[in-house]
Amino acid sequence: MPVPDTIVLVHGFWVTPRSWENWITHYEAKGFRVLAPGYPGFEVEVEALNADPTPIVDLTVPKIIEKFEAVIKELPAPPIIMGHSAGGAFTQILLDHGFGAAGVALNSAPTEGVRVVPLSQLKSTLPVFKSPANRHKAVGLSFEEWQYAFTNTFTEEEGRALYARYHIPASGNIVWGGVLANFQPGHQDTWVNYDNDDRAPLLFISGSEDHIMPPAVQKSNAKHYTSNTVTEVKEYEGYAHLLPAQAGWEEIADYALEWALKHARS
Repeated sequence: MPVPDTIVLVHGFWVTPRSWENWITHYEAKGFRVLAPGYPGFEVEVEALNADPTPIVDLTVPKIIEKFEAVIKELPAPPIIMGHSAGGAFTQILLDHGFGAAGVALNSAPTEGVRVVPLSQLKSTLPVFKSPANRHKAVGLSFEEWQYAFTNTFTEEEGRALYARYHIPASGNIVWGGVLANFQPGHQDTWVNYDNDDRAPLLFISGSEDHIMPPAVQKSNAKHYTSNTVTEVKEYEGYAHLLPAQAGWEEIADYALEWALKHARS
């Protein structure tokens, strides 16, 4: 079976592909082709999206999935797909749609049906849910909100530097939709077939101190899978939500890659 030589990185909300910058150079140095596409309209940089968040307001989950599927379809062989936060949910959807040789979801947002909502998650997402009008807006975080949700184990200096470098508003519509999906009939945008035996192997990586997507969410999401395909959870002590940028990320990146290569399907 050929070993995957391409890694596709899927970013989450409140950040752009720039949040993968360390992992891109790390994996490229190992000889892999690394692709980190932005969501539709995210072809510009962080500064431009903060100045004009219109592309964020216009986002939908189907448009995001369609973009990544188009990128992957152009590849000569199935890649390893890794997603962080909302990108973890999108990774699960891509695997369910038949894409990828293996998948890794880091501090993943839940797919439909995962109803575990810890208090720290409610506090982290309050900036979006405090007003129904935010469903039709791009909603940013203050530094204090960012520090609580993303970088609670970082120093204030580290948190502020990453806030300035990575932070953008998020789609209120998609965040609201992800919650409402559990209370509406029929399959919503984040639905996956948990019984799909044809799905590629999936690893959940969880940071023990993550406020916005805590370990309880990762464990519940993984337990929903009833298929015979490999599904595992690995927890790292002391890590916050912005795990790809936290000191020691190299160990996690190497473990994720080794796991994916070991379990990759043809």
